[in-house]
Amino acid sequence: MPLSHQDIEARVKAYVDAFNSGSAEAVANLFAPDGLLEDPVGGASARGHDDILAFYARSMAMGAKLTLSAPITSAADTGAFAFYAAVGDMRIDVIELQHFNADGKITHMKAYFSNENMHKIGA
Repeated sequence: MPLSHQDIEARVKAYVDAFNSGSAEAVANLFAPDGLLEDPVGGASARGHDDILAFYARSMAMGAKLTLSAPITSAADTGAFAFYAAVGDMRIDVIELQHFNADGKITHMKAYFSNENMHKIGA
């Protein structure tokens, strides 16, 4: 049975909360064992718990914090959401897709952004 919109919304919020708590392990545990992330699409990727854990540990070490900037949407097994990552004096606007399996684990995460989406805060 596919996940409901409410299920997907809860999982996306859990992802943002886990990231902002600074627990790379908590974020990595949201992924399926063979999960894949592309962050950004066309750039860095990681597959499996250990690689995903290392990716998020590096991201969190930079002090990044995530803020949702639009409602979470969903279709079928996928959640889509807009957020910005604040890293030091930079803001990165991101659109992210998360595909989920029947157990509610992320099977594939795709973050869409480029240099044009990076802005100095207050500029």
